[in-house]
Amino acid sequence: MGAFIVLEGGEGAGKSTAVAVIRYYLISKGVASEDILETREPGGTEIAEKIRTILKEKNPREQLTSEAELLLMYAARAQLVHRVIIPAVAQGKFVIGDRHDLSTVAYQGAGRGLPMDKIDAVRDIAIGNLKPDLTIVMDIEPEAGMRRARNRGDLDRFEVENIEFFRRIRNCFLNEAARHPDRIKVVDAGQDLEHVKRSITDILESSGICTAG
Repeated sequence: MGAFIVLEGGEGAGKSTAVAVIRYYLISKGVASEDILETREPGGTEIAEKIRTILKEKNPREQLTSEAELLLMYAARAQLVHRVIIPAVAQGKFVIGDRHDLSTVAYQGAGRGLPMDKIDAVRDIAIGNLKPDLTIVMDIEPEAGMRRARNRGDLDRFEVENIEFFRRIRNCFLNEAARHPDRIKVVDAGQDLEHVKRSITDILESSGICTAG
């Protein structure tokens, strides 16, 4: 039957680990591995990955404006949505996305302060009304998340932002989950790994969409 499942959250929230948990769950329910597709944003296609490089790299010679950042995010997302996600789900595949549109609401909206009417206008052009079947927000205190991010190594352009930036982002994720509890679920990513895995699995079980059709 196919579905689009997205992991969201701040830096260091453990989205990559959550993607692996979802893949394992789907396979345990009888979904063939070739019918599971993992994507990341920005990125996921040849063109989108080139845009990702621009968005992520620190450029001391030219600072990317918030408006340019927004447009580049949606340019990459448009490529991924129309070239990969929509065709895959139409073929009955399960797409597990490491970030999607909610990240723009959080990062470029709450984080950068861009008005939602501008974001909505660009979204409408880029991806229309596409929404994930299920979004799981991996929630963690920004300070703890940034400690994890620093332990991974060199920080990218987003990860060097101040802690208030990440607090605004976290609050936005939680507020959006409260507004849309039917399709956006929250996992306490500060728990130990086994509790996190169990929380994700419980959400998948109750969602009813992550079973082989």
